[in-house]
Amino acid sequence: MRSTGNPAGTVAPSARTVAQGALTLTSDGAAWLASAQSHTHTITHTHTHTHTTVAVRNDRSTTSVVLPCGSAFDVVNAPAIFGRRMLDQLWGEGPGSGPVAAYRGRMLLFATPGTAQRLPVLLKWEEWGSDGGAGRSRAIPPLLCHGRGDAVTIPPAGTTPGEPAPLPTPARWLVAPDTRRPWLPGPEVLLWAAVRAARAARISIFPPADLGAKVYDVSRRR
Repeated sequence: MRSTGNPAGTVAPSARTVAQGALTLTSDGAAWLASAQSHTHTITHTHTHTHTTVAVRNDRSTTSVVLPCGSAFDVVNAPAIFGRRMLDQLWGEGPGSGPVAAYRGRMLLFATPGTAQRLPVLLKWEEWGSDGGAGRSRAIPPLLCHGRGDAVTIPPAGTTPGEPAPLPTPARWLVAPDTRRPWLPGPEVLLWAAVRAARAARISIFPPADLGAKVYDVSRRR
């Protein structure tokens, strides 16, 4: 069985020198999101939007849009509380995170393409099964991994991280993309964060803070 130690030493150098300061979706970040549409493949998600690219690039948009996974990014979709614990581990002890959104009580952690296939394999190999029943005392809840052939709903361009999106939109950014080439965690980094979050949950006796109250400052990304 392999170690799940701190992954910070294996982070790509670009992750440590990424441009800092943006806490809202920038035009460069919107361009990166829109680039996900440049690769055509079958999408299993329904309710796709004809004008997705226009909406993503419009910094005044208050409409959520749907983008395909598998080319520019994959997405790891976690229950809100466990996803928050993973995010706390990534920012507290790890290399930081890529873009992160909240949607309908779930956390969407953007990851490198291929993560959707690799992460479940690593969880099984490490005996931290992400099936809600197997693994170490059900420590890691079901993680939905979205890759090629899937699509996800992203928040409106006009949303501020940590703040509720304009109704009736149920999505908001917690860490918004701010460059055309944002750093994204890979499966090993997210495995480490999930394992650390599971261990922390075992010893936590207090309820988590308000999920909408914390904002992750990208200036701390390493």
